[in-house]
Amino acid sequence: MTNITIRKAEGNWVVRAGGAILGESNNALELSEGDLKPVIYFPRSDIAMAFLDPSEKTTFCPHKGDANHFSIVTKSQTIANSAWSYEAPIEAVERIKDHLAFYTSDLVAVERV
Repeated sequence: MTNITIRKAEGNWVVRAGGAILGESNNALELSEGDLKPVIYFPRSDIAMAFLDPSEKTTFCPHKGDANHFSIVTKSQTIANSAWSYEAPIEAVERIKDHLAFYTSDLVAVERV
């Protein structure tokens, strides 16, 4: 089994897309999984959900469960399938329930501020 650790992400974190701040949190979680780069999960309550549209895409992780994906809609563009959430994660990672993570790119930035 892949070693997964979840801890409180130190400091204040923001996610930006299309020139807008989609969310800011000092309650974000950092999930580390094996050799993968750590992923920041934002509490859903700290994200401006009006920018996110649920997409048809779903994925499955044997260590976390089924993920629902979201597209980010900004004034100028839609960034398809750029966020995900585990609505009912497996028990070992239940801390990420009600949290969102984002695929970073040249269009989406997740940063500690």
